[in-house]
Amino acid sequence: MRAHEIRELSNDQLYEELEKAGRELMNLRFRAATNQLPDSNEPNTVKKTIARLRTVIKERQIQEAG
Repeated sequence: MRAHEIRELSNDQLYEELEKAGRELMNLRFRAATNQLPDSNEPNTVKKTIARLRTVIKERQIQEAG
């Protein structure tokens, strides 16, 4: 998910996507531990998506406070 796509989401959708990405990362970690992960770069991609989501959430919190 790209940053411009994330910015178009509502606050509720942001939190839903963050929860979904967290679950996906956990599943990828389990699959990596059992050597069932075909693409070893996939966890890094999910981590970057989580970082983007958290960044947009933080930006919106700062805007609301300021």
